[in-house]
Amino acid sequence: MGRLTLDNVTKRFGDVAAATDVTLDIPDGEFAVIVGPSGCGKTTLLRMVAGLERPTSGTVALDDRRLNDLPPRERNVAMVFQDYALYPHMTVFGNMAFGLEARRMPKVQIRDRVERVAAMLGIAALLRRRPGELSGGQRQRVAMGRAIVREPALFLFDEPLSNLDAKLRVQMRGEIRRLCKGLGTTSLYVTHDQVEAMTMADRIVIMNEGRVLQVGAPEEVYNRPANRFVAGFIGSPPMNFLDGSIRLAGGHWEFVGENATIPIPSELGEANGEGFLCLGIRPEAFQAASVPAASDTSSILEIPGQVLLSELLGRERLLTVETDFGPMKVVIPPEQDVGGGIRLRASVAAVHVFRE
Repeated sequence: MGRLTLDNVTKRFGDVAAATDVTLDIPDGEFAVIVGPSGCGKTTLLRMVAGLERPTSGTVALDDRRLNDLPPRERNVAMVFQDYALYPHMTVFGNMAFGLEARRMPKVQIRDRVERVAAMLGIAALLRRRPGELSGGQRQRVAMGRAIVREPALFLFDEPLSNLDAKLRVQMRGEIRRLCKGLGTTSLYVTHDQVEAMTMADRIVIMNEGRVLQVGAPEEVYNRPANRFVAGFIGSPPMNFLDGSIRLAGGHWEFVGENATIPIPSELGEANGEGFLCLGIRPEAFQAASVPAASDTSSILEIPGQVLLSELLGRERLLTVETDFGPMKVVIPPEQDVGGGIRLRASVAAVHVFRE
């Protein structure tokens, strides 16, 4: 079993709050990813679970066993660090076996467990080498193996792929998820890369300034972001935002920005009423066309603009469009190449509304 619970966990360094009132429940076997910008508190949270930092207040528990006062070696967790933290003078076998030897496990069992995990990770031929003789990907596998041989109740990952090149990161994130799900071990993974979070997580925990802003499946946080920060952080290219207010003028609903006013569908106006707010539209939710609007625009939000840049990215084309509400990013099919003056259209269903 490996159910991790955090109840109102706060960590302060003097007057600075690195984590504030964090409450999480990670079920047994789940692969959860904490994501957020640098300095948001995600690594501090991981270190409190590992026992490398002690919470200022709140409770950290694993399978209902309070961990706050237990040293790291008694918590039944294994951590994979960003810099691998391998002993350079030891062989791969020695690095993987070190934790088991510290527990005074019989040598026969140590060898059997290390060889079995090394075969699982595809590093059986490297057991006699030292870390300096390995590539970055191989060192990452050794660090993974050192954690797996302990057979912990919980895996902790602190940005383990940040030192790898882009192609190897893609390969390794698939391998890490496959291994953890195959072992059935609960995993808590920290990253600042929202693509890693979206592709690896059963659930994503989004943090900013020491607080948890939203917890949910990747599809949920992408399609139903809880606030503007989450909407802008999750998604690449990021969501477009229009700041302004909605008003009813002459029986018609309008959106009023600093430099422009556009008509909006009555459905959008009636659902939100008059007042200041922010509209969010993802780049792929727009349709871009150079022709005038269709006669029926009752459910369409339309923004005129000028194409500043068109970038072919293979399977899609990315436009940068200047509008009276600021520059917008728009994703269109690769074969569509529009230029000059265009109109950006989005359905009401694709428009997110934020009031903070």
